[in-house]
Amino acid sequence: MDEHLRRAGEPTDDAAHLARIRYRACDAHIVLWASVPIGLLKYVEGLAEWEIVQVQILPAYQGQGISKQLLTEWLARADSADIAVSLTVLKGNKAINLYRRLGFQIVTDSGNSFKMKRERQKYLTDDVSADIRPQIRISP
Repeated sequence: MDEHLRRAGEPTDDAAHLARIRYRACDAHIVLWASVPIGLLKYVEGLAEWEIVQVQILPAYQGQGISKQLLTEWLARADSADIAVSLTVLKGNKAINLYRRLGFQIVTDSGNSFKMKRERQKYLTDDVSADIRPQIRISP
């Protein structure tokens, strides 16, 4: 994470990290892979729009399609609720490519980050690997 923050000119000291951890902490959900905690998903389900606040997967589990599956299933819920979803991502974060593939478009450039938005759409959850699907859960 520090790499993305430094590249975007964001602070990486302990106080800044703690502030990010505390931000919307009540909206945090632990991502479990076969009952092992491997990440975090923070989101807010507002009336007019849902927001993905943070997605983090431990480095050992990255590159396996876990974020794609996690977000695909969560976005299907947003589509069922007939609601748009937004997120903010630091420039240079390779997750931007995943967000684009999931239907997000850049709507605002704030200098060090992009705000992206995805309108409600018919989304197929069947394009997620069947071997991964049953293993991911979000804690309540």
